[in-house]
Amino acid sequence: MTSPPSPAGASQPAASPRRGLSTPVLLLMAVASGLCAGGNYFNQPLLHSISVSLRISEDLAALTVTLAQVSYALGLVFLVPLGDKFERRGLAVVLMLLAAAGQFVSGFSGSLGQLALGTAMAGLFSVAAQVLVPTAAALSAPRHSGRAVGLVMSGLLVGILAARSVAGLLSGLGGWNLVYRVSGVAMLLVALVLWRVLPPSRSELRASYPAILRSLGALVVQHPRLRSRSLLGALSFASVSVLFSTMALMLSGPAHGLDDTAIGLIGLAGIAGALMANLAGRLADRGYEQSVTAGSVLLLGASWYLLWLGGETLAWFLAGMLAIDLALQGVHISNQNVVYQLDPAARSRINSVYMTSYFIGAASGSALGALAWRHGGWSSACLLGLALMLLALGALLWDRRLAAPRHAND
Repeated sequence: MTSPPSPAGASQPAASPRRGLSTPVLLLMAVASGLCAGGNYFNQPLLHSISVSLRISEDLAALTVTLAQVSYALGLVFLVPLGDKFERRGLAVVLMLLAAAGQFVSGFSGSLGQLALGTAMAGLFSVAAQVLVPTAAALSAPRHSGRAVGLVMSGLLVGILAARSVAGLLSGLGGWNLVYRVSGVAMLLVALVLWRVLPPSRSELRASYPAILRSLGALVVQHPRLRSRSLLGALSFASVSVLFSTMALMLSGPAHGLDDTAIGLIGLAGIAGALMANLAGRLADRGYEQSVTAGSVLLLGASWYLLWLGGETLAWFLAGMLAIDLALQGVHISNQNVVYQLDPAARSRINSVYMTSYFIGAASGSALGALAWRHGGWSSACLLGLALMLLALGALLWDRRLAAPRHAND
């Protein structure tokens, strides 16, 4: 009997055995994801050094930050869905090699044009990390996909959180471009090892590239919980992005008077939050994703109270910083565990939809946070973060209603 066509309008991929991935392979995938994602944040603490070295204004240098974000967003939409068409191991490795090439272009650039080219390449192809995450779910043994996703996501998050500090350290040792060269070498080596140890994972989807892109909209229409969980993720990340866009302004102000190095070290406190990704994944495997999500959203709200107190007392700010990172990772990993189960044959495309929404939430939260700071300082930023958390709570209640009929039928 032939399989029915997939909801996205393409034939179903053939079933493949779930052999599972060893912990060392998952750790290697975590390292690879961290290198890819973290590379987009190297330039943020180096803008002054870049402007001096390339003899450009700091405003022009700052455009590379926006360029990295835009390039990454384009990769989410136009490259990540290819994981449902091509062999995933080869796709991830090729993307990593191209991202490494972008890092080398940046590391040896002598003009803004060369740096922009390298930044765009690295940002676009760094979505290899978003190919590896659903690959971990696809290759993991039954009942362990949440753990696999959580472990790989832990590496991705550590890479993002540590990137700014590593960039600053290497800049002090060998100039602003050293971090790009080191990153390029590391990505090349990890990509080659991945090719040797990662099992092949091929989707048998038969569809043209335009059809794959069109199927993204079909998946959104077909799966209500993809909509609810994408909205939940976007609002949660928007709330946290209010913090990221204003914390340096508050911490460097009269209340605390911290310099860039100290602020960067405080940011490292969020690495502890990355550990929540692995724990949330394990709990999701046991069927507790709704409880983890609810607890994480409530923790997000409590963290804003701690951060508001942190406007006067640094210890409260550190506690709030830790709490908000734990909360975000709990929401994010639970969301991914839910949406990946909606249509296992379309995990890469589903990840593209979800992560694009997640990215839009981050960008919106950053812009709103800057606006709140200009009009009311730290208190306004905290109120905005809390308001976005309440909207996220509404999205969670919507998702719970959508999930109820399914549980009633189980």
